[in-house]
Amino acid sequence: MASETSALDLGERSVSSEGVLRSISIQGLRSYQSLEARFGPGPQLIVGPNAAGKTTLLEAIVLLAWGRSHRTSSDGELVRWGSELARIEGIAGRETIEVALVRPSAGDAARPVAGSGARKRIRVNGVGRRAAGLIGLLRTVVFAPEEMLLVAGSPGLRRTALDQLASQRSAAYARDLAAYARTLQQRNSLLRAIREEQAGRDELRFWDASFLDAGGAIVAERLRLLDDLADPLARAHAEIAPEEAGAARLTISYATNAPALSGESPRDALARRLVETAEKEVWNGSTLVGPHRDDVVFGLDGRDMSGFASRGQQRTAILAFKLAELDLLTAQDGRPPLLLLDDVFSELDPDRRAHLVRRIADLPQAFVTTTTLEDLDPALVAAATAWEVVPGGDAGASLRPLRRGSRNADASATGIPS
Repeated sequence: MASETSALDLGERSVSSEGVLRSISIQGLRSYQSLEARFGPGPQLIVGPNAAGKTTLLEAIVLLAWGRSHRTSSDGELVRWGSELARIEGIAGRETIEVALVRPSAGDAARPVAGSGARKRIRVNGVGRRAAGLIGLLRTVVFAPEEMLLVAGSPGLRRTALDQLASQRSAAYARDLAAYARTLQQRNSLLRAIREEQAGRDELRFWDASFLDAGGAIVAERLRLLDDLADPLARAHAEIAPEEAGAARLTISYATNAPALSGESPRDALARRLVETAEKEVWNGSTLVGPHRDDVVFGLDGRDMSGFASRGQQRTAILAFKLAELDLLTAQDGRPPLLLLDDVFSELDPDRRAHLVRRIADLPQAFVTTTTLEDLDPALVAAATAWEVVPGGDAGASLRPLRRGSRNADASATGIPS
């Protein structure tokens, strides 16, 4: 049974910043069957119990910004059970962005194929785009609980964080990532076929060329990004922990499995390593070198933090990285990105919360999820617009305003289900 659409309206005052999400419409996305909401500038607090749909609302915003989820690589998982279509539309500045996901069914619209993928359609102002075409329209920095493991967690977490930032700086980088992923898949399939004596080694030459082009470009841009990030990271570290920053410099360095020799480019180094690992690759049936196996190292005073840093030091480093990310994207053209904080205040001590609150206050808009307003700084709550996510079961989750912030004094809300 379809739920009544939740029509929420906050922030009628004009919004001049292009980094502000003015409205969102959601249909058939995870726990949401139908939702329409309008937002004003300033902090937006999303309150509700676990599994109510808070993170899904942020995920919808990420879909508009990046054309993909930050939580899963399977688009089919995003479509609400019992539905074939998930559609998200948002207005950011002067642009209307739409992302639609269509999941195939097994001949019965009410029983979609479990675990299947979904066809994706992206439009900007009614014109079809690829995901790379969204870059720059709604730049977004996401700070989620799983990123508390960035320093000591798996290399994949750190590569993903770096790739997300690099992709928002450069559409070419996003295209290189996509090309590399396709080439890597084909190359690995061919290596397995060679191992089973179903293909010849000479067939690798075709895929090696595109592998080296895309892989070399990815490594080169990652190195440029880390170089550009160094100063903003040091400033953020000094802001959060001045005594620690005075004693030891926080760094983020690149650890590659294809280090360049003198005079080599990243592409040259990768080509040399492919030759060196050729026999092993055939034996393993997979590509053993390349940016998909590289790592990023958080360092303090020249030492890898994953081996010695306390929990507090790790959280300081991660928060400094996120603040540096904000500064780096803002410096690109003077437009601060949209900040999405998914229940991270409960992971921070009062001092680190205070630094984050000050940054939020300087941004045109930020979305912050929490299970209770008591976890948040009182000054942030006073300045923010608070919303409650109400679980709806079969009818789908809904959203209703709890209070309006000082920057939305003239706001109104209509059509909210009781």
